[in-house]
Amino acid sequence: MDLNADLGESFGVWRLGDDDAMLDVVTSANVACGFHAGDAATLARTCRAAVERGVRIGAQVSYRDLAGFGRRFIDVPPAELTNDVLYQLGAIRQFAEVAGSRVAYIKPHGALYNAIVHHEGQARAVVDAVMDFDPGLPVLGLPGSAWLSLAEDAGLPVVHEVFADRAYTPEGTLVPRSDPGAVLHDAAEVAERCVRMATKGEIVAIDGGVIAVKAASICVHGDTPGAVQIARTVRGALEEAGVTLAPFTASQV
Repeated sequence: MDLNADLGESFGVWRLGDDDAMLDVVTSANVACGFHAGDAATLARTCRAAVERGVRIGAQVSYRDLAGFGRRFIDVPPAELTNDVLYQLGAIRQFAEVAGSRVAYIKPHGALYNAIVHHEGQARAVVDAVMDFDPGLPVLGLPGSAWLSLAEDAGLPVVHEVFADRAYTPEGTLVPRSDPGAVLHDAAEVAERCVRMATKGEIVAIDGGVIAVKAASICVHGDTPGAVQIARTVRGALEEAGVTLAPFTASQV
């Protein structure tokens, strides 16, 4: 099982999360590309730190929304969104290569991630950007989303992911952050959920129902209170359950 986290989300003198500590836990880093968070110095520092630890680098792309941290839907025309995503991919590719690595996958962030679950126009725009950048680049996303369906139709390698610390609706989508109980904070509870996800392919929805899902990657957030401790607890619980933690492979996509 792959363990990923959103990292490199600091900006200028503002710091978010403990990237160095998280990089000691995860196997893949979704590095912010400058549109919702991150700047040139942060991209460079995060890519170097990931390479030093053998952590794979992914492009965390978003709407152009620094003020809203990429968590606000923006009705971007498809052609403009394609160019925005391609711009971000180009930025992270340069920093990854300078650090001695490469961009190994793409994962949309925040409102864009949620929008392209159902918004086919924007989902197709992001797929177009990936095809222009690298038609062999794996794409990470929510099972059943328009984003993954259109990516698969285009021939892109598709990777299903689940979230360690986010609540799910009965339909298998994420509970909006504005709703009560959307983000889980109890490390033991989160770890137990992750073991169930990895070993049984099940997620317990917010209404108590069970959702079946087969995923190759689990996302642990790096910007929530106690994020590092949660991530360490999750990793420890997975290893204790006999789950091998490693970047997802071609056979899993």
